[in-house]
Amino acid sequence: MEVKTNAKIRVKLESFDPELLVSSCQKIVNILQSAPLNSIGVVTLPTRKRIYCVLRSPHVDKDSREHFEIRVHKRILEIHYDAEVPIFDLLSETDLPSGVCYRICLS
Repeated sequence: MEVKTNAKIRVKLESFDPELLVSSCQKIVNILQSAPLNSIGVVTLPTRKRIYCVLRSPHVDKDSREHFEIRVHKRILEIHYDAEVPIFDLLSETDLPSGVCYRICLS
């Protein structure tokens, strides 16, 4: 009887540009297609939106204000694999664009 051990890796991706984030997720999935995986899933997390209110003039016109916002788009890739396969090495060698922040968590 053969006992398989399942290991799980979560890759959290964040970016200001949603198209860049989707292409990065697709790039990671394409790299991992060659490896023997149990399953891989992409989870879309809610977009965090921060709004900043700035006075247009430093001294007068308190009613005249500008609003700026920053949107942070997030995705999680959850990868289930056998412990013998070196998935972490494949993920650490991927070359993602400079606008994408990613974290790799082992579980």
